[in-house]
Amino acid sequence: MPNILICDDEKDIVNALKIYLSNPDYTLFEAYNGRDAVDIVNANDIHLVLLDLMMPVMDGMTAMAKIRETSNVPIIVLTAKSEDTDKILGLNVGADDYVTKPFNPLEVTARVQSQLRRYLRFGGGVAADEYVNGGIRLNDRTKEVTCDGEPVSLTPKEFEILKLLISNPERVFSPKEIYNCVWHDKPFGTDNTVAVHIRHLREKLEIDPAEPHYIKVIFGQGYKMEGDKRK
Repeated sequence: MPNILICDDEKDIVNALKIYLSNPDYTLFEAYNGRDAVDIVNANDIHLVLLDLMMPVMDGMTAMAKIRETSNVPIIVLTAKSEDTDKILGLNVGADDYVTKPFNPLEVTARVQSQLRRYLRFGGGVAADEYVNGGIRLNDRTKEVTCDGEPVSLTPKEFEILKLLISNPERVFSPKEIYNCVWHDKPFGTDNTVAVHIRHLREKLEIDPAEPHYIKVIFGQGYKMEGDKRK
């Protein structure tokens, strides 16, 4: 039975999310600041966290960073802000997804179900600092990458792009989002810069870079890491 933690300093929002996620298969925990959220994750077998960014005592970004020190549990960021920079910052710190207030109940439940499916199928046996997709394994602590058991030498930017994509499988990132997450700078020549790094990644990871198995282009939208389909 999945354990879900809802953390927001507004009790009305916590109560609304509890209603949206009312399901006999879920056990719901609640917290109203980041410090309590971290304590609950450390003390319980939590399978998914819904985490607000703006909270007292400890904000969501800090709480997420602390959770990521010990756990790869899926984290969905709750934010009242619609700016892309807030969403990107959350993803870069360690979030798996985000929803923007006011919530669409169907969107919330769909995103929760999607993250739970992925985590319960693939995530439980992988260390918090490791990401695995098919034959690719990335260790964020040692900064090592292997493909089908063979070490792969990546530049720091290539490593960060791969980490962003492999930690968010099936999620499409625009070139601007990738640039903001990896370079932390104003986008200038974004599309070409990202495209060159993606090409280099494919050359190092794909059997046939012209027909990539892992890193896919979604035309007009960006890039994604596709889950392994060889099983």
